[in-house]
Amino acid sequence: MKQAELADRLNKRLGTLTGTPGKLTDRHVRNWLTGKTRWPHARQRLVLEEEFGASAEELGFTPPATRRAPSEDPVRRRTFTTATASLTAAAMLPEIPSNGSTRVGMSDADRLERNFAELVAADNKDGAGIRLETRALAHAQHALDLQAVGHASARVRRRLYYLAAAFTGTALWAAVESQEPKRAKGHLNTALRLAGMADSSEMQMRLWGHAALLSYQQLHLHDALAAAEAGRRAYVCRQDALFRSLASARLAGILSAVGEDAAAQRTLLHAEKTYERADTAEERPAWMSFFDRAELNGLAALVMARLGRHDESEARLHRTLSLLRPDLRRNRTYYTIHLALAQLAQGEADQAVATALPLLSRDGEPPLSGRNKKLLRQFNRGLNQVAPGASFVIEWQDRFSEGEKEL
Repeated sequence: MKQAELADRLNKRLGTLTGTPGKLTDRHVRNWLTGKTRWPHARQRLVLEEEFGASAEELGFTPPATRRAPSEDPVRRRTFTTATASLTAAAMLPEIPSNGSTRVGMSDADRLERNFAELVAADNKDGAGIRLETRALAHAQHALDLQAVGHASARVRRRLYYLAAAFTGTALWAAVESQEPKRAKGHLNTALRLAGMADSSEMQMRLWGHAALLSYQQLHLHDALAAAEAGRRAYVCRQDALFRSLASARLAGILSAVGEDAAAQRTLLHAEKTYERADTAEERPAWMSFFDRAELNGLAALVMARLGRHDESEARLHRTLSLLRPDLRRNRTYYTIHLALAQLAQGEADQAVATALPLLSRDGEPPLSGRNKKLLRQFNRGLNQVAPGASFVIEWQDRFSEGEKEL
């Protein structure tokens, strides 16, 4: 549902409840999503609870301290759109003075940028999903709303468009991770338009990388190649070696997928040499924080696997997992599954099961993303082909069947 659609549905419920149609708007919904309104009015809470079949607290709203039961543990309650409690400190629109005018400045943009960094950290830790996607879109709308509530310099407006593109790009990534191509395409178009208005080649490079993966998932390989090439042509890649290394590694991955083996190897070698020239200590946007030597090895491992060089892919993946930062939990799961696939491709089915089996024990951890679920199912199918009937395969299948719903 779009925010205005939810407001309409709730207004109808209010009309049934009170005899007078409600006056909720999409602004009310955004205030709920971002945490600006922490405890809606009683009638609003009632229709929200009816609509979603859950209490206001379960939806993530926080009653005033005087109304909260002493036994309630606010840290454990679920939030409306994310499992990360710190994200309830969301972007808030500035108050509009009685004279109807206000000035939007860099401090407003700074607040949004801090929230963007928190979203990126939540994605790295717990993975993307509908909650992250919804939260990101609410923040993107706030960045655009700030343009309308008052006066801002051209520099501030460009930064707000940049942030709107950044948040929409995170929603795009969440939809790609969730294997939701229709939603992802809509976010991509919006984000590219906003990045253009911000005149940000850095954000355009990020978005073309996501576009390449989206097209690859849909087997539109020539579109994926064009998107990856557009990312490497971005002006920021001429300015900053680290961006060029990432764009080149992604392009190498697509080249290996379309059968351009020699070009893939050349491009990967260029990515590795370029990385050595990069100043990794230089401050960069929050979304680039994932790209380090561990990630470069991981992207190289994917290239090796597509080239059929599974022993080299396995070696690269061991390097990746040994270097990967502890906070990048989603990526650790992703590369662990690829390690199991590389071992399976070499006929080492028992070792592959030993690698993948811990991923089925996820007590207290968020479910796997749609992309990781798909990879794990691919591993399960391959295992049945390589070693059908083996005792360790039967054990795997029992555990896999039991745990798939929790994944």
